[in-house]
Amino acid sequence: MIKDAARVTMTSAAERTDELVREYLLYRGFTSALKHLDAEAKADKEKGFRVDKIIEQLQQLIQCYDLSGLKEYWGYLDRWLFCRLEDVYRPTVSKLKASLFRYYLVHTVQMKNVEKMQEFFQKQAAELQGQVEWRDWFALPFMSAPEQNPTFSPYFSRQWADTFLVSLHNFLAVLFQCMPQPVLLSFDAEVQRGGSLQEENERLRQMLFALQGESRVKKSEDVVHHKLPPYVQHMDRLGDTELDLVSSQRMANPTTPSRNFFSTFLPQGKKGPMRVSQAALGSSPTQGALGRKDPTANQSMKVKDPTASKESKAGAVATATAEPGTSYVRHKRQVDHEKERKELFSKQPVQISEKKVEGSESDTQPESEMSDSPTNQTRAGSEVGGQGAEQPFIKLSQEEYGEHHSSIMHCRVDCSGRRVASLDVDGVVKVWSFNPIMQTKATIMSKSLLLSLEWATKPDRLLLLGSGTGTVRLYDTEAKKNLYEMTIDDAHPRILSLACSPSGTSFVCSAAAHTPRSGSITDTLPHVCLPISGQLLLWDTKTVKQQLQFALEPGPVAVNCTAFNHNGNLLVTGAADGIIRLFDMQRYESVMSWKAHTGAVYSVEFSYDENTVFSIGEDGKFIQWNIHRSGVKQSEYSLSQDAVGPFVLSGYSGYKQVQMPHGRLFAFDSEGHHVLTCSNSGGLIHRLNKGEVGLENVLSLGGHKAPVVTVDWCSAMDCGTCLTASMDGKIKLSTLLAQKP
Repeated sequence: MIKDAARVTMTSAAERTDELVREYLLYRGFTSALKHLDAEAKADKEKGFRVDKIIEQLQQLIQCYDLSGLKEYWGYLDRWLFCRLEDVYRPTVSKLKASLFRYYLVHTVQMKNVEKMQEFFQKQAAELQGQVEWRDWFALPFMSAPEQNPTFSPYFSRQWADTFLVSLHNFLAVLFQCMPQPVLLSFDAEVQRGGSLQEENERLRQMLFALQGESRVKKSEDVVHHKLPPYVQHMDRLGDTELDLVSSQRMANPTTPSRNFFSTFLPQGKKGPMRVSQAALGSSPTQGALGRKDPTANQSMKVKDPTASKESKAGAVATATAEPGTSYVRHKRQVDHEKERKELFSKQPVQISEKKVEGSESDTQPESEMSDSPTNQTRAGSEVGGQGAEQPFIKLSQEEYGEHHSSIMHCRVDCSGRRVASLDVDGVVKVWSFNPIMQTKATIMSKSLLLSLEWATKPDRLLLLGSGTGTVRLYDTEAKKNLYEMTIDDAHPRILSLACSPSGTSFVCSAAAHTPRSGSITDTLPHVCLPISGQLLLWDTKTVKQQLQFALEPGPVAVNCTAFNHNGNLLVTGAADGIIRLFDMQRYESVMSWKAHTGAVYSVEFSYDENTVFSIGEDGKFIQWNIHRSGVKQSEYSLSQDAVGPFVLSGYSGYKQVQMPHGRLFAFDSEGHHVLTCSNSGGLIHRLNKGEVGLENVLSLGGHKAPVVTVDWCSAMDCGTCLTASMDGKIKLSTLLAQKP
């Protein structure tokens, strides 16, 4: 995978450099130089550092029996590439050359072209007769059935041919990776470095958000510690005489803080239910009041309050006579207060952990309800799938994009994770960015109905748009103009799905005929009842021409969804007949197909390790399939209708808007351990468990007032961005922080 990435990187760098050079020559007016550049580019033998094109050129020369051209082309590769290798690799080059000539001879025998085979030995005899490995091959022209001879039979097998082509492909790819690049191509490395810096900035931004969240939690902890304790509630039992005493003390010494500050905000007319007889405490009600006050407040009044020393002699004697009863009451209240403090502080950590889990939703609840009700804590934990310490993600923020005025059909992030393209049912496409701020970059209005969209991979500024009139447009989001408009097929005008190859050289287009009852209420019926004809086509993005049409067995059918693997060698499709088909993109043929769902297949994706395929169908099943064994399920989960569709939005007077699935119904995180699905109120993140445990709901993103119809998940570093789009035209962008175990 690393080698393929390096090869693709060099290829894209060369292509972009050629475009920049052409632009520069046009700017300077060097038209003759531009003509020479284009002429030499057409005859480019390196094929723009594209190994697959070099292999295709060699195979084409062999199929045309062009021995001279084959030798010349290999000699060019030897002078340009192989001569730079160390001597230890020369035997490998010699073996590959010998295998190439044997591949040519096997082709002549298989095509029964004896003349070309004899011509080969006549021209190569002087070079090959001294080599031991070619001694037996000179008898090949005189054998009637060489494929049955034990010496030559291995070379006539498909396995040997495939092994040779793959070996040659990998050898050239490694050479392109290791060879020194011109200085002019280093700008691509600068672009990649800039991208990595942007990712680093994003990671630091998310870390800042996390630290800000922790600081808010710490501030909330401080607020909780200084919250009014329950024992202060007893101060509302003070009588009018006691409040007069407190007021007189505050007037006598205004600099001394009063312990009964909160009592000024409490009702003054209440009489406490607890009374002590004046005979036991003294004749003055003031002394009785002092006996009921907080002991700490009493001590501070005795030490700090100078008015205590200026009391009358009769008051002092009365206070002295009240000492035994007062000390008993103070001791009892001190024990009760200490007990209440311990209970209060024991509840604070639970309250704080609840705030961390619920986030902003907990801020709207009253503090007393949060601290005193254990049912709130249990409910908050169950809503996100368990205890806060076990949560794989923290929702840092959620923003809303509201530029659409109708239901969303598609919403996709580009491969760089910087831009989003969204399409609504009115045919309006919005291209917008969200970092550092949410901003609309381009708006695309179409006269014809648009049904599908897909980002191109190279360059990633291009957008493919499929219409309902049989056309596909290639749109430049930076220049804000259409580059090409391709007519697919008049008989199959509905472009249901688009998928661009990771190499950027081609894209797959699914075209279908019109539905017999499109737009009626019968659209909610299973698709198996409405057989729709369709085609699956491969188009070249450079020549803007159709390369081939895939064979769909048992018959032509509408393909609803398509997806490539990481290097574009495999393509998986889901069709209206409920069949999943797996295509080999090197041979352009179907290698596997199986009945996956009862009804149509709505969405299909490769797993993280690409050994399995996940699919969602009309039957409400979310199934994981093994691609090494056709039709073998690894796991199966049942989903609710709000995650699969048809999606229903109810309005006033019984009005209902029904929408069939069009975009992606699920998306994986960067490690493939969690999946994001649709729901009526927002996206749901599930943990993929092995075995038959089922999907475990770990986080509800929420935020929507209408059913979510399509999702996407873009992961970068430890932070991920989840997109959820709903039928009211709102798109929520949720930023998550992954918690590593």
